[in-house]
Amino acid sequence: MDVLTPEQRAYCMSRIRSQNTGPEISFRKGLWALGVRYRIRNRLTGRPDLVIPRARVVVFVDGCFWHCCPTHFVMPQTRRAFWKRKLEANRARDHRVNLNLKRDGWRVVRIWEHDIEKRPLRVCERVVRLINSRSLAIAK
Repeated sequence: MDVLTPEQRAYCMSRIRSQNTGPEISFRKGLWALGVRYRIRNRLTGRPDLVIPRARVVVFVDGCFWHCCPTHFVMPQTRRAFWKRKLEANRARDHRVNLNLKRDGWRVVRIWEHDIEKRPLRVCERVVRLINSRSLAIAK
């Protein structure tokens, strides 16, 4: 059972940020320090967290709960049917967004928030490698 009243739970859930989360800001600072310049406000399909236009790369920082991380996700014990539908819809939307962006010529990178927290440099370097491989392909 939930220890909070429905009103308290609604308030707590309303405080969860969808933008400028701690892992996202940490990741952006790491990329900036490595010389990567990006955009954070965009109108692309799915509203990626970061867009690197010159390399046609988009980055999503996915939260472990909302995107059902295979390592950390735990299904809530209350309102299981609601959460199952909600989270499956999130995953289906992620898949559609990936397909649409790829069809439009973008490279899509999805990063788990726990990867940023545990190995921030490795995650940033992964994106830099992808950007550089795209730059080399364009130059040829």
